[in-house]
Amino acid sequence: MRFIHTADWQIGKPFRQFHERESVLRQARLAAIERIGQFALREGVAHVLVAGDVYDSEQPSPRTLLEPLERMRQFPQVAWHLIPGNHDPHRPRGLWDRLRDHGLPDNVHAHLASEPVALGGEAVLLPAPLTRKSETGDLTRWMDGAPSGPGLLRIGLAHGAIADFGTEGEAGNPIDPARPERAALAYLALGDWHRTVQVSARAWYAGTHEPDRAASQETGTALLVDIPGPLAVPVVTRLETGSYRWLTRDEHVAGAADIDSLDARLRGLGNLSALVLRLRLSGAVSLADRTALDRRLLTLSAALFHLDTDVTKVVARPTEQDLESIDFGGVLRHAADRLQLLARDEARAAGERQLAEDALVELFTRVAGGSGTA
Repeated sequence: MRFIHTADWQIGKPFRQFHERESVLRQARLAAIERIGQFALREGVAHVLVAGDVYDSEQPSPRTLLEPLERMRQFPQVAWHLIPGNHDPHRPRGLWDRLRDHGLPDNVHAHLASEPVALGGEAVLLPAPLTRKSETGDLTRWMDGAPSGPGLLRIGLAHGAIADFGTEGEAGNPIDPARPERAALAYLALGDWHRTVQVSARAWYAGTHEPDRAASQETGTALLVDIPGPLAVPVVTRLETGSYRWLTRDEHVAGAADIDSLDARLRGLGNLSALVLRLRLSGAVSLADRTALDRRLLTLSAALFHLDTDVTKVVARPTEQDLESIDFGGVLRHAADRLQLLARDEARAAGERQLAEDALVELFTRVAGGSGTA
């Protein structure tokens, strides 16, 4: 048995922080479905299992509702198996009923009940669809006693959190990590975590097919699963399905050399136009170096798809040369000296000190950093 395991497409997910580029990331989630279909054709895969959260919300627009169906329709040789997750649970007259009323493509199957489903003559699929956003009980428990024909592989499909069952009733949508053994599953295809995670030899989270948040999965992934026989351990291969990389970097800068090195390393990441970078900086630099840093970051942001920079922990430490560049002894120098004192005054609130430091940097930039006007 060979199939592809994917999850957490969350079609229709908003990316409002990207403003005019929001639509680009929304379209990338649809393009990743096509990439999964292309992998299925290349690998001779007849079934794709989608472990929940096909949609980001319970009330997608009519167009958003149909968009993933049309991507799957393009691959009639492949059977796509979907279950509801916590973002898109199956409720009466909800989105899944809307889909059925509209009509699914012949190759797309929505499994809305906990009952065995034949996958050709090789396996039986045991789905555990969610009917609410949060369940206190384990919806995969029914798999233990689910019937299947002799010699058929038993494959579970579920959406939830592997949890310590000493706390069952408190965690939402808990799944017993021992379910593959308890239910004699050849493989348990999981969704919910947006990282590719191996829980055990027979249980995996696929991760999301296109990254959608910082400090999570860097690249979109689906899993190619090969099961040579009823007792064989699955062979799992990661498939890169995403268009964009989401990286988080923590960096320290203490001068011009560090800024040059940082710029070179970030540019060395490659394919910058498809990179979403969250950059958190710390350190202490002169006003001249801080101005140079801001200019480098502005230039870098033009190269990347998106740059989210946090410089609140980069402290500006004016040198005497910095201050003389503002003014030798006039009103501007007086203002710079006053701002420096305020920025270093530990008796003041952190927000006030930060405001004074920002003003000092702005004063230096306007007077000595290139504009020539205060």
